[in-house]
This record gives sequence, C-alpha cells and structure tokens, in this order.
Amino acid sequence: MLMPSSKPAAGPGKRPPKGPRTKQPSRTNQPSLKDDMDMMQCIAFATADQYHLPTLFHDLSSHGFHDIDLPRDASNVLVISTDMTAKPDDDALIFFFREGSVVFWNVEEKTMKKVLRILEHHEIQPYEVALVHWENEEINYSLREGNTKLEHGNFILNDQMDQFEAVLEKFAFSNALCLSVKLAIWEVSLDNFVESIQSIPETLKSGKRVKLSSAEVMKKIGELFTLRHCINLRSDLLLTPDFYWDRENLEKLYDKTCQFLSINRRVNVVNEKLEHCTQLTDLMRSHLSEKHSLRLEWMIVILITIEVLFELAKMIF
Repeated sequence: MLMPSSKPAAGPGKRPPKGPRTKQPSRTNQPSLKDDMDMMQCIAFATADQYHLPTLFHDLSSHGFHDIDLPRDASNVLVISTDMTAKPDDDALIFFFREGSVVFWNVEEKTMKKVLRILEHHEIQPYEVALVHWENEEINYSLREGNTKLEHGNFILNDQMDQFEAVLEKFAFSNALCLSVKLAIWEVSLDNFVESIQSIPETLKSGKRVKLSSAEVMKKIGELFTLRHCINLRSDLLLTPDFYWDRENLEKLYDKTCQFLSINRRVNVVNEKLEHCTQLTDLMRSHLSEKHSLRLEWMIVILITIEVLFELAKMIF
C-alpha cells in the first residue's frame, strides 16, 4: 500500500535513502573476527506490502524447495527448507510472512538471490529495490550448549533441541525481525511524507496562501491515514501475537528481540510524528474550508449586488 514500484534499479538522478532505520548491534558488543567466522547469518527483508503465499508455495516447490509445517495457529507464514546452506553447521530455512517480509537463515547468497527473484512474481505492491536492501536486518547466530537466547546482539541457539522446536524458535526470532524491517520501511514513508509538507508551516507563518487544492489536501490526508492504519491496525507492532500466549519460552525470545530492536520506542516516535502530521493536515483542511466559505460569501454578495442593480435599473428605466 505504501511506496509501490515495479522494482526498478535506483537511477543515477534518484536520491538515495538517508540511512538505515533498523538497529544494528553496537561494535563494542560484536564478537571477535574469529568468533564471527564461526557464526551463521540470519537476514531479513521487507520487499512488498503483501505476499500471495499459495502461489509462492507452488512456485518454490517447482524449483525444488520443500515446505515445513508449523502449528495451525502460526498462520500467514510459509516456511521453506533448502539444501543450499551457507555453512554446514545448521539447516537452511526461509520464513515468508504474508505481510511482505522474508527471513533467511544460513542460506547461501546465490540461493538467496534466486529466491528473491522468484518472490518478485508473488509480491503485491512491491517496494523499491534500493530501499529493500538498504533497510534490511542482519544478525549472526550460532549453535551452542544451553538455552536459546539473544546475547550481545547475536542469536545463540540450543544445539541439542529437536528440529521442530528449533524451527519454532527461529520463527519467534524471525517474527520480531520482520516487524523491525517492516517498521523501517514505514519510517522512510513517514519521512517522505513529512518532507512533502514541511514548507506548509513556513508558508502559513509568512501569511502567504497555501498553494494546495482540496484534492491535493485530501490525498495527503489519505496517505497519512493509510500509514497510520498499517502501523497501528494491520501489524502486530502494538500487541504480542496470539501465537505466543501459551508458549511462554517463545514469547520471551520474541519480546527480547523486539526490545533489542527498539521496536516499541520506534513505534512511539512514529506515532508522535503521525500525531503532529495529523494536526497539520487538519489545519490545512480547515484553511481550505475557510477559503471555500469566504469564496461563497463573496459570491453571495456579488449576486445580491447584481440583483440590486437590476432592481435599480428597472426603477430608473
């Protein structure tokens, strides 16, 4: 719904994104180069407004990928396995969330690019390619003894856990990562909206007329409410999904990752900006309404004047 595109490459005259919004681990918390070489990679992208999962599943199956079943209440997600692992220490998994996000676990780069190309045919209102790759989320992970946890900006997975439980834990981490990259796309959309209306307060302050038509103002209001609807109603940014209510261990992993990615704080900042933008669009609408009322008043005055002139003409002539 936001920033649709036919996915062209960013042209030379196009302004690049200002900077990544997703939270990357602090350098002081990152492992040493030796430890980093022993770790595998988990990377998340938000590529479109939504995915059509049924056709995506059939397309991936025809290319030799296999699906993995999740509990029935883990709806709106497709989990795919592949033999094309980046490192032999763990299986390669891909999580596709219907909301338009995908997470790769230990998938080799060549296969990742292939999957993204296949995914393009099943995206509903895709985002710009440059934005998708700029606003990604990369986190390293490894398999070790002990409980699964998020430590120093890395996922540490229990190497003794059975495959089904390991998939569920990766699902919990992936769920939080997808919220983060999706929120990053919306943050960019909000910044673009703010930039498009930033001249209006200065125009009003200087006493000049705002050169926006009623249709343009309504379009801006529509953009704002669409963004607000996506963030506060369509997504799980405000509430923990029902899937975790009876899975306390997975809920802790999900909440811990959301906390690390500063999702709650970022949502609060976005909603504060949305509130200020709403006030400004209300002011614009009120300004246009006053202009319209003033125009009607002048039309009435002119019509009355014409009528009086006609009556005077009749009396004189």
